[in-house]
Amino acid sequence: MKVRVHVSLKPGVLDPQGRAVHHALEGLGFAGVRDVRVGRLIELDVADDTPDEALEAMCRDLLANMVIEDYRIETPARAAAATSGEPG
Repeated sequence: MKVRVHVSLKPGVLDPQGRAVHHALEGLGFAGVRDVRVGRLIELDVADDTPDEALEAMCRDLLANMVIEDYRIETPARAAAATSGEPG
C-alpha cells in the first residue's frame, strides 16, 4: 500500500527556507504571495495490513520532529473517505 506522509512546521515555528522562497518569488516579480511554508512529502510502500497505529508510530518516532513539526498521513482508505466526505 502506498502511504504519503506530509510533514510541515507547526504554526509559529520560524521557517527560514520558506522565507527564502518567498523572497525569491518576490525577486522574480511574483506579487501577491503573502507567506510561504516549506514542508516535505515522504512516500512509503508498506504492507497492506499495516495498521494505522504503526504508521502513527513511524511518524512520531522518526519521520517528524514532534517538537516543531506536524504531520498528516494519507492512505488510500483515508483519501477515499476524504473524497466521499466520510470520516476515515
